[in-house]
Amino acid sequence: QVQLVQSGGGLVQPGGSLRLSCEASGSRFSINAMAWYRQVPGKQRDLVARITSGGTASYANSVEDRFAISRDNAKKTVYLQMNSLKPEDTAVYYCNIETLIYTGTGTIHRTYWGQGTQVTVSS
Repeated sequence: QVQLVQSGGGLVQPGGSLRLSCEASGSRFSINAMAWYRQVPGKQRDLVARITSGGTASYANSVEDRFAISRDNAKKTVYLQMNSLKPEDTAVYYCNIETLIYTGTGTIHRTYWGQGTQVTVSS
């Protein structure tokens, strides 16, 4: 079993910055891609940024050039640095990791979600 713990988030003024973190823990697993999603009430959860195991990052058009995703494989942690925040960035942000679980007889792919953290951009 894998657990994810998110930290960061909160209230920030437009133009400000925030950093989100998401740490994975557990045993007998490896991490492939890691990602951040966000969701506003009444809407679907949308992909914000994703980083592969090799470190290749991709972003939603709405956050490109403002957000940066990174990962620390030794700490099993993914980060999202958010700069030049806008009111429309207000949402609950979720981390997501794709894992390979080592069972007694082989391996299985499994995806996990963090608990979510509120980001509010308002003056």
